[in-house]
Amino acid sequence: MADNIPLHPVRSIQKKNAYYHEGRHNSCCDWLANTCRRKKELKARTVWLGCPEKCEEKYPRNAIKNQKYNIFTFVPGVLYQQFKFFLNLYFLVVSCSQFVPALKIGYLYTYWAPLGFVLAVTMVREAVDEYRRYTRDKEMNSQMYSKLTVRGKVQMKSSDIQVGDLIIVEKNQRIPADMIFLRTSEKNGSCFIRTDQLDGETDWKLKIAVGCTQRLPALGDLFSINSYVYAQRPQQDIHSFEGTFTREDSDPPVHESLSIENTLWASTIVASGTVIGVVIYTGKETRSVLNTSNPKNKVGLLDLELNSLTKALFVALVVLSVVMVALQGFAGPWYRYLFRFILLFSYIIPISLRVNLDMGKAAYGWMIMKDENIPGTVVRTSTIPEELGRLVYLLTDKTGTLTQNEMVFKRLHLGTVSYGTDTMDEIQSHIVQSYVQVTGQPAGSSSSSTPSRKPQPPPPKVRRSVSSRIHEAVKAIALCHNVTPVYESRAGVTGETEYAEADQDFSDENRTYQASSPDEVALVQWTESVGLTLVNRDLTSMQLKTPGGQILTFYILQIFPFTSESKRMGIIVREEATGDITFYMKGADVAMSSIVQYNDWLEEECGNMAREGLRTLVVAKKALSEEQYQDFENRYNQAKLSIHDRALKVAAVVESLEREMELLCLTGVEDQLQADVRPTLELLRNAGIKIWMLTGDKLETATCIAKSSHLVSRNQDIHIFRPVSNRSEAHLELNAFRRKHDCALVISGDSLEVCLKYYEHEFVELACQCPAVVCCRCSPTQKAQIVKLLQQLTGKRTCAIGDGGNDVSMIQAADCGIGIEGKEGKQASLAADFSITQFKHIGRLLMVHGRNSYKRSAALGQFVMHRGLIISTMQAVFSSVFYFASVPLYQGFLMVGYATIYTMFPVFSLVLDQDVKPETALLYPELYKDLTKGRSLSFKTFLIWVLISIYQGGILMYGALLLFESEFVHVVAISFTALILTELLMVALTIRTWHWLMVVGEFLSLGCYVASLAFLNEYFGIGRVSFGAFLDVAFITTLTFLWKVSAITVVSCLPLYILKYLKRKFSPPSYSKLTS
Repeated sequence: MADNIPLHPVRSIQKKNAYYHEGRHNSCCDWLANTCRRKKELKARTVWLGCPEKCEEKYPRNAIKNQKYNIFTFVPGVLYQQFKFFLNLYFLVVSCSQFVPALKIGYLYTYWAPLGFVLAVTMVREAVDEYRRYTRDKEMNSQMYSKLTVRGKVQMKSSDIQVGDLIIVEKNQRIPADMIFLRTSEKNGSCFIRTDQLDGETDWKLKIAVGCTQRLPALGDLFSINSYVYAQRPQQDIHSFEGTFTREDSDPPVHESLSIENTLWASTIVASGTVIGVVIYTGKETRSVLNTSNPKNKVGLLDLELNSLTKALFVALVVLSVVMVALQGFAGPWYRYLFRFILLFSYIIPISLRVNLDMGKAAYGWMIMKDENIPGTVVRTSTIPEELGRLVYLLTDKTGTLTQNEMVFKRLHLGTVSYGTDTMDEIQSHIVQSYVQVTGQPAGSSSSSTPSRKPQPPPPKVRRSVSSRIHEAVKAIALCHNVTPVYESRAGVTGETEYAEADQDFSDENRTYQASSPDEVALVQWTESVGLTLVNRDLTSMQLKTPGGQILTFYILQIFPFTSESKRMGIIVREEATGDITFYMKGADVAMSSIVQYNDWLEEECGNMAREGLRTLVVAKKALSEEQYQDFENRYNQAKLSIHDRALKVAAVVESLEREMELLCLTGVEDQLQADVRPTLELLRNAGIKIWMLTGDKLETATCIAKSSHLVSRNQDIHIFRPVSNRSEAHLELNAFRRKHDCALVISGDSLEVCLKYYEHEFVELACQCPAVVCCRCSPTQKAQIVKLLQQLTGKRTCAIGDGGNDVSMIQAADCGIGIEGKEGKQASLAADFSITQFKHIGRLLMVHGRNSYKRSAALGQFVMHRGLIISTMQAVFSSVFYFASVPLYQGFLMVGYATIYTMFPVFSLVLDQDVKPETALLYPELYKDLTKGRSLSFKTFLIWVLISIYQGGILMYGALLLFESEFVHVVAISFTALILTELLMVALTIRTWHWLMVVGEFLSLGCYVASLAFLNEYFGIGRVSFGAFLDVAFITTLTFLWKVSAITVVSCLPLYILKYLKRKFSPPSYSKLTS
């Protein structure tokens, strides 16, 4: 019956859920769609230890998959992504129409060649990206792990692990799937794991092995017992788990409840010892995969803007064709003529736009990677470099992105005297001195500085000497913590071998400290540096080594661990030598100020340290007599046994001790920032970018880093959003926040959840007015949710930057994701669109490369459109002069040549143009603000280009017709030559800063054209409707030809040059004021 008990409630929940799901599909279509799309329902499961074959269900493979396509979906997928753009779809239709004889206008290749080229380029690019993802996944999936079987250990790949396998994970190895922790090589049956890839918290987490399996004498006994784990269904929440462990063959059967501390989630890393676990969730069902979103195909804002412009052009095209047919008087099969006109004018919409832009994007990516000032930068998504120039919100992670996550002890304050990094040697000499004085007596008994013969407590209220106060403070810091020293054995033997006990060499070089938080390690390392070293610790005692080499032993009587509610930790120790019992306590100043005896300096000094960006801890102590302690212990044990309100009663008992404690000192630890974080953040702020910090860390830490990194400037207020849990509280808090002006907002994940649930718009609107926002205790999914919210409600471009696995979903959701290759591994940098090596590089990436990419693409896009518009205008003039005949002006090769050989190089050389020198762009970040308004490419600028095109096209064609010689062929020759010259001059007009390649491009194109005039004369113009030969060389070489072409070209270009000069004179753009 045993295994039925835990199952009932779950079954009923599933039924409810199924009913709820059915209620949602109200129409057949919905039902059909849901049936086709139905995800496999995630179920609770019973897993037998070491028997994967006993599983009733089929569970997913344990393979990591980041690819977007597979072999079958690749071609359809890429084609869909391409033809989603109106431009390409239009071209497909036009190209297909050429197979219909009645509509055939020129050669097939004039339409199919450009289209084929575009698709080929895209396919190759996607295939390369896809292959890179595949190789990365393969590397992760083929990591080797040892699996425990009846016959011993077997090596297997990470992707072959199944539910129910027993897997051995060594120290510093990644955990391959979600497991229940059964056994460890550590004596105390627990181990530390690093979870920064999962939730971004840098504290090590203590995990506890299941008691029943940890107590088994040897590893192989795991197979001799008959036991199973019951686990709830897979879900997103990484901080909770419910399950049971049952051993059936013992009498009576053993039941143990399993909670979050018995689990080892995938993607975490074992920090101590070797662990053995049974796999409960694999592949798609692991917590880390459930918390990452599918990567979406990112499309830049510029591409969307160009897409809407092409739609406008299409409308113009149809209108123009209808006008032409109408002027014909709808005679004959007019709809056929209409279609032919649409085809003739189809050059209005330039197919080469996509090719040019894609090649441009590739060029920008290459430039970014080649930039010596930001070494190691990788562009992983080559389609969105222009986004870097349009960002308004930057969402950054804290740990490892802004900070290095290395703690350094900076300051010890005793109330009357403060020690900094430069005066630590004084502390050291005091410690040495105080231990030299007491060597005659039982160690450490005297806390007075006079060497008295027998241990006697000092008179209570007399001011003690600085030396003894330092000694007390250092001793308190060395004892009040949760740190364990670990010795790496020299022989390097690992596994289940126990380390040599007691008298192993406590030599300094192979000692490392393990603790759940890096702050604690920093404190203990500091006490070691001033002479008091923690050399050994187990569950009941701790040993310190004095500067003289003496070992002091302290028995641990009670430990009150740190919790986010209490914000403090305490420990009661008894010194072996003297039998003195002392209660030490350390914690945040908020929690401790009411506990310690009255003093006038604590609050002020805490404020001073916080302003320097130090994390502060207040350390206090209280001496207890034997009777006091016995009384406390009895009450404490009674409280721990109570069934109702256990936590409250225990807290009340502990609080009875926390009164009138003696304040020893205040410590300041610094979390070192990454290089140049402050100037970079300032640069971004001046550029008008709003910075939000989203972190999984504690509120105090987050606020502290926000101050020290100058995310919040010195004189700004910080509004800390009080924890809210329901609608009315959220309403009140939002109102309180609305009254404040120009202050930074700090809010925790839970309160944020509540605010977004009820007051989404109001909250985002208020938060967007803040100069800086800090969200602490954010889960990975929450980070992504905030990004999506900002995108939807503000419509502005967002950028996310992070370095850990917990930032991946945020990076994928943002318009532009930047990953930093950090200590926390490469997961974020692999999922990102751009990967950088240091946070400070982001300044140059946005200010210089973002600016250039956007400006250049805008110029390039509009120019390519102008190129198509001019020729369509000429075609329209030509047709209207010749009785609205739907006859092409230029034959096949001329048209293809026009878009490629003759004007390709100069137009594409716009990619090298820059309006501002990189130094200026970095010196005046305010220039970036103009870009976010999107003025480089808008309907206004587009209309200006349209007018220019119509003016020039009209002049060129009418000019050629006016100067019409004896034969028609000269019209084609004159107008086409003038057209090429006009294009080359227009490129020169658009360029802001010349580059030698641009000059080469201009002359190369001109050379090509002249050469083709000379050599290809009989190849050209042999169209279906040919007006005589295309050229006669005799005519080209005459002066009349030259002056006519020059005259037309001058008339079409000179006015624009004059206008440009006047504009620069009377309303110069902001950057030209800086460069002059």
